Amino acid sequence: MPKLKQNKRKALDKLLTSIGALIVIFLVVVGSLAWWAYSFTSNNVKSELASQKIYFPPKGSQALSSPEIGPYLDKYAGQQLLTGPEAKAYANHFIAVHLSEVANGQTYSQVSQEALANPSNQVLKAEAQTLFQGETLRGLLLGDAYAFWTVGHIAQVAAIACFIAAGVMLVLVLLGLWHLSTF
Repeated sequence: MPKLKQNKRKALDKLLTSIGALIVIFLVVVGSLAWWAYSFTSNNVKSELASQKIYFPPKGSQALSSPEIGPYLDKYAGQQLLTGPEAKAYANHFIAVHLSEVANGQTYSQVSQEALANPSNQVLKAEAQTLFQGETLRGLLLGDAYAFWTVGHIAQVAAIACFIAAGVMLVLVLLGLWHLSTF
């Protein structure tokens, strides 16, 4: 190989190896931040849910006997609600089922309008309050606990992908350095 061509090739190899090393550093930093996001969201969701002291009904209880509830919550029977999937199951298959039994399945918005139109009707006021509290708790479990838990686990997958990519790039950088040393 002519000397000029060899020098150009060596310069290109140095450039590509240097860029590869920068990519490794970048991937490790991004992976570390994504792992931190996963840890933060998972720990935050778990500690917030733990502080609420919500427990699934015990195994074999009447509360789990409904076909709209039991098949979805039996696996959590008696446990404390601590994770995003548990929050989703509790919100969709316990709270939502019980809310559908209030006011003939009407929503808070519907019952609230009726209650405002009939201010002396105490039954409507009580139903509106029950629906408001239930729908608020359900929304918090789905929007805060389940959603943030899911985002955290997406960050975990991204972190693992970054670390794997960094490992592959590191091998390529090391091969580039080895190749440079053989010139």
